[in-house]
Amino acid sequence: MDSEDGDGRAAMFSICPDDAVEFAPTAASPSAATADDAQQRNPSRFRVAKVEFIIDEARDEPDEEADDAAPKFPPGYYDDGVGGVSAYDTQGQKTFGRNTLETLPHIDHYRNRLSTTGIIRKRPTLLELHAIEVAEAEDQLLKYDDGVNGNESAMVAHSKEETGAGVKFGWIEGVLIRCVLNIFGVMLFLRLSWVVGQAGIGFASVVILLASAVTVLTALSMSAICTNGQVRGGGAYYMISRSLGPEFGGAIGIVFSLANAVAVAMYIVGFAETIVDILKDYNRLMVDEISDIRIIGVITAVALMCITFAGLTWEAKAQLVLLVILVVAIGNFIIGTFIPPTAEKHAKGFVGYSMKTFRDNFPPDFRENHNFFSVFAIFFPAATGILAGANISGDLKDAQKSIPKGTLLSIFLTTLVYLAVAWMAGWSIERDAIGPIDGPLNDTTVNISLTSNMTLELLNDTSLNNAPCIHGKCNYGLHNDMQVMQMVSGFAPLTIAGIVSATLSSALASLVSAPRVFQAVCKDRIFPGIHIFATGYGKAEEPRRAYALAFALALACICIGELNAIAPLISNFFLMSYALVNYSCFDASLAKSPGWRPAFKYYSMWLSLVGALLCVSVMFIINWWTALITIALVAALFFYVHYRKPDINWGSSTQAHVYKNALQNTHKLVNVNEHVKNFRPQVLVLTGAPMSRQPLVDFAVSITKNIGLLVCGDVILGNPMDKLLDLREISRKAYIWLSKHKTKAFYSGIMAQSLRTGVQSLLQSVGLGKLRPNTLLLGFKSDWHKASPEEVCDYFRIIHDAFDLSYGVGILRLKSGLHLSNLSPGTTEGFNGLKDVELNMPSDRANGEKSLEDNVIDDNKEDYDSDDEQADESKQLSNNYFTKGVQNKGFIDVWWLFDDGGLTLLIPYILTTKKQWKGCKLRVYMAGSKQSALDRDHRHMATLLSKFRIEYSSMAVLPDFAKQPSEESMMEFNKLIADWMLKPSEGETEETHPWKISEEELLLQKDRTYRHIKTRELLMQRSKDAKLIVMTLPMPRKGICSSGLYMAWIDTLTRDMPPILLLRGNQENVLTYYS
Repeated sequence: MDSEDGDGRAAMFSICPDDAVEFAPTAASPSAATADDAQQRNPSRFRVAKVEFIIDEARDEPDEEADDAAPKFPPGYYDDGVGGVSAYDTQGQKTFGRNTLETLPHIDHYRNRLSTTGIIRKRPTLLELHAIEVAEAEDQLLKYDDGVNGNESAMVAHSKEETGAGVKFGWIEGVLIRCVLNIFGVMLFLRLSWVVGQAGIGFASVVILLASAVTVLTALSMSAICTNGQVRGGGAYYMISRSLGPEFGGAIGIVFSLANAVAVAMYIVGFAETIVDILKDYNRLMVDEISDIRIIGVITAVALMCITFAGLTWEAKAQLVLLVILVVAIGNFIIGTFIPPTAEKHAKGFVGYSMKTFRDNFPPDFRENHNFFSVFAIFFPAATGILAGANISGDLKDAQKSIPKGTLLSIFLTTLVYLAVAWMAGWSIERDAIGPIDGPLNDTTVNISLTSNMTLELLNDTSLNNAPCIHGKCNYGLHNDMQVMQMVSGFAPLTIAGIVSATLSSALASLVSAPRVFQAVCKDRIFPGIHIFATGYGKAEEPRRAYALAFALALACICIGELNAIAPLISNFFLMSYALVNYSCFDASLAKSPGWRPAFKYYSMWLSLVGALLCVSVMFIINWWTALITIALVAALFFYVHYRKPDINWGSSTQAHVYKNALQNTHKLVNVNEHVKNFRPQVLVLTGAPMSRQPLVDFAVSITKNIGLLVCGDVILGNPMDKLLDLREISRKAYIWLSKHKTKAFYSGIMAQSLRTGVQSLLQSVGLGKLRPNTLLLGFKSDWHKASPEEVCDYFRIIHDAFDLSYGVGILRLKSGLHLSNLSPGTTEGFNGLKDVELNMPSDRANGEKSLEDNVIDDNKEDYDSDDEQADESKQLSNNYFTKGVQNKGFIDVWWLFDDGGLTLLIPYILTTKKQWKGCKLRVYMAGSKQSALDRDHRHMATLLSKFRIEYSSMAVLPDFAKQPSEESMMEFNKLIADWMLKPSEGETEETHPWKISEEELLLQKDRTYRHIKTRELLMQRSKDAKLIVMTLPMPRKGICSSGLYMAWIDTLTRDMPPILLLRGNQENVLTYYS
């Protein structure tokens, strides 16, 4: 394709086979070679192969027609003004240089708007692109032009938001140094030699490598998580919470912050003990050992607090100084192993590198009831600290690159150092040594003084070192002397400086980590009452309040002093964090969400699972009861957050699993053959907007809760072409209401021009696979005698349609009606969720849009005969409104008049199993065949109910249904249908008025009419006190019964009754007595 600009330059370009944009430069283009060189220096997935410009000297004037034609340059490129092409600047140019609402891909379009304070560019909505009016389009174009052209300040604001106003650290200073210092603790100088003495060189290496394997697996999982999107402040908490959700994240955030705060005290106490030991050697104690530890600890804590308050820059400088001291101390030990031992060192077990010593120290020599696992438990805390860099993720220049690189390299370096020191110590130091002595040896009278004046020849005879220890105990050697590395080193004070450096660096790292993780937890408002600690100060958002809290907690622990008892608990807190990091990676991979696309590819979901299991195993190896405490604490916090349900949506893998499991189970369900024992009522309830018919929704919930599907169907009447845009918002508001009222139901709204068309669509389309409704529930149309014939016919035909599709049908009627708009404000204030119906109603409904409940299925227009009944409305509603409260003790009367498969009997039984209805008992009424067979019918029905295992308080077989009703009842019925009788004298015929009742039809249906009227009389006699009546719904026969006559029947059966449900199954068994 060719395009030409106003200066006569034409750009020719084509698409490469790999879909990269390819330009073809000519020899005339001086930038062709340099472009190729730049491409070689800067390889990219999206490459520009060649660029060609053709200069048309003949054209001196710009061609206006050409400007209105094709774009001057291909997408993403523009004229740089000096004869070349530069990358397209979406900030300063319109899309393709043309007037259009379309925008090019830009990072602002994918930014989390809630986390950005600057001005950001906005992508046009689908509505703006697809359905906007012409006049509005011009205004929108100007708006987007303003947001694109020349708005450099907005981009600067984003840059500040992304990089932060404070100092940012690279991977070396921010991650590598911190992790190395945190991993290298006092264990390196004081306990590693003991590990070698117990486990031997071989098993000590295994211990080190196994501990490193746990940390490497965790680091790989962490690298995958932190490269799956931008990582903000919070470290392990941020990664776990965004992967597993707020429940796990909140629990780990609190536990991890607490562990770091207490660890500050532990490291400071370790430093204070080292100083006190030195003071004790020189007899310079201030008070006593315990008091001196506390005094020095408090002073040290205050000093470290001052450093942290000064900011991360000063803290980083302090860490760098401590790292230099630590490296010098390690080098001091390594050099010391090559220096020939003095007589005193030789007596204390340092014999220099010796193959004999290597062979003796290679196998294990476990003592004092220790074994491999106990030694591993003691050493493992030395391998922790890998989250030190991740904990300040918000202060890293590029956390996605810094965390994987710095953490993995720190583990590699520290593992090498641990192995080197272990091998050097095992190769050059004896397990047991007597040391300089002056006294009897082996109960002999020989006095041997091993002093520095002894000749090296005598010292080289190691038989003295291997001799039995005095009184069965040696004071020196790998097994007995924790200061052996200090003794071996070239200059002992440097080792002490290394111990000091290791303790202070770890304390400083923990004092920085705890407040920053806790600040991230507070910002997310997962727990109430702690948001005060989310406040940040300065350009770097320093968590000074959280600093003060961590300092106070550390100070309290220092003053208590006894920290050895809780040390295993702190280690388990860290291990639980590692376990959840590993599990987060495994869970995200297992969910197979398209959003899981980590840039770090060197991980495996199964290795992450192994890492999680290893971490939990190590927890129990270290101390089983602290492991149980840790798990119990995390579980308690998890369930608290789960119960509290904070309004947070981070797109966790838990959500992905919910969808995946639902999809898999739905597919499995399709292949499951249905069986009567597994029948469940799955209800489509025609509620309209659920918030407008809460009694109907609540009654349906009482049937389906925890056992079946419930779908709230809403037919919104209107032209679908005009109202389809509103359907999504209506659905969103309906789900908000359902969630707010803790109603387990789905919502399905549909736009239709008629009620019947909409309901037909719902009956055919609602559901998925076997998760489809099998029962239609609707409210009784109590205003049918005043409504238009079309509305009544639609209502009547909906029942026919449901039966045609093999649905069961239920019609619910309450005295007070089901529609909440019938209630006065004073009436509704006392009831659950009614006060805010106005707030929750969709705005389009408020503007007069017709809906199902506003049109046909509308039972809120019950006629009240007196002002007293209207005044008693609140009492009626409180008795009939199916809220989530428990009903008083009473009866559910079941009038199982005809065998419909058992649905009329099953639904009442299900209700009695629910908390709301558990105080009610069943009373069963059935129709008898004839007077002489009442006893036989009674026995048969009792046997049937017994086989069905349905408990009932009483059962009656009534023979009175065949009797003629009273004259009064007949007159009342005739009055009811008077306006619906066909009037031939006025020219009405069955063809023109099919909804009306003809004399012929009334005569043909006389027996059925009498039966329904008589049934009403029996209901008034026997069920007036029932809490709920469930009765078999009369079957509407196609072509035989008109809509007017059928509505009169069900009106007669339900008028002035307690809450009554007319129910009819689809004539298929839903009950069985077979096992």
